[in-house]
Amino acid sequence: MEAGACGGGAPAAGRRKGDGVTSLASATDLPRREFATISIVSAAHFISHLLQLALAPLFIAMRADLGLSFTELGVVLSLFYLFSGGGQVVAGILVDRFGAHRLLIGGMALQSAAIGAMGLAPDYLSLLLLGALAGLGNSVYHPADLSILSHKISPRRLGRAFALHVVGGSIGYAASPVVTGTLGLLYGWRVALIATGLFCLIVTVGFLLALPLLRMEGVQARRGPAAAAPAAPRFLDIARMPVVLLAFFYFFLTAICLAGMQSFGISALQEGFDMTLAFAAMTLTFYQGGNICGILVGGHIADRATHHHRIAMAGLGAAAVALAIVGFTQLPPVVTLCLVTAAGAFIGITTPSRDVLIRHAAPENARGKVFGLVYSGFDLGSLTGPIIYGALLDAHLTHAVFLAAAAPLVVAMVTVIGVRVRPKATPVAPA
Repeated sequence: MEAGACGGGAPAAGRRKGDGVTSLASATDLPRREFATISIVSAAHFISHLLQLALAPLFIAMRADLGLSFTELGVVLSLFYLFSGGGQVVAGILVDRFGAHRLLIGGMALQSAAIGAMGLAPDYLSLLLLGALAGLGNSVYHPADLSILSHKISPRRLGRAFALHVVGGSIGYAASPVVTGTLGLLYGWRVALIATGLFCLIVTVGFLLALPLLRMEGVQARRGPAAAAPAAPRFLDIARMPVVLLAFFYFFLTAICLAGMQSFGISALQEGFDMTLAFAAMTLTFYQGGNICGILVGGHIADRATHHHRIAMAGLGAAAVALAIVGFTQLPPVVTLCLVTAAGAFIGITTPSRDVLIRHAAPENARGKVFGLVYSGFDLGSLTGPIIYGALLDAHLTHAVFLAAAAPLVVAMVTVIGVRVRPKATPVAPA
């Protein structure tokens, strides 16, 4: 490259011209290709969340048809999240070893097939087995998606990329009750699950056409041998990093808050805040809408910020204050709606900066391991939160639900202080 830049012969000039044309074409093409990659990865996140909530709207019909209790059906979901959370750690290791695109498509196929097969399940044992398989399929998304985005997207656009990825999942959550609930109402719960699973399998096959936009080998190849990555750190080395442990607890704590709001927010508002069911449901809808808007705004902020930990801490703090006000007071329903919506927006603003912080904290050749490990904390928090909030509602401590949602956000602010600094590179043994 130096000879080409300094030499004056015709061949060198020819090379400069060719290189210039290639560079110009690449620079023009890059945003379009990046947008395509972001869209595909966000679509995968949509599929993940669509399938995650596919069962819940069908529980009443499944209970009547199979003779099961809600507790037994809840165990199917708990098994799903247990295998999803534990599987993320393994998925992160496999992402770094075999490639994120392979794990992503394999996980989508497994989860789609498992959910579809639930429509054919003859008994409860089959549901439990398929729930575990669906959880294993779901475990690949975060380590695979975020590894692909971290490698394929320019750092100056990463905040928006992470934001759109999260929004894709949020839209999947919103669409799932409508899709499976409507299909279940019209054709029965078995047809609803089979149709949803088949649709997602077809989308998975379509992803095979987009492999060039998902593969990360080309990124490494373009860096050349001079920029070859060092040996990948072992999983135990990753797990012992203080920054990774703090990130794990950050996800665990914020998931406890989110689990309470999403699963028990309507019940708490209806029982303790003089709201009708319709107004309580609308309040939660506004919360989710505020969260999505906050994520989109937070993506732009993250791309322009240099101190992402300050954004995360400020957003968590503001959300905690809003939820604490709801918990400590008995305000008019409209004011409560505004505070809950604001809390959702503040939490959303922190999300892209959170993912950028994790990306910077992760060694470049071990991002799958890091994302898999820290996101397993999210599933653990999602398992823990409902136990806490269910006990509070059983004791009729409805206001305490919002205080219990605010408290982990305050503690999570402390973890951000440690996540903000990327650890110095140290030589480690290969995986």
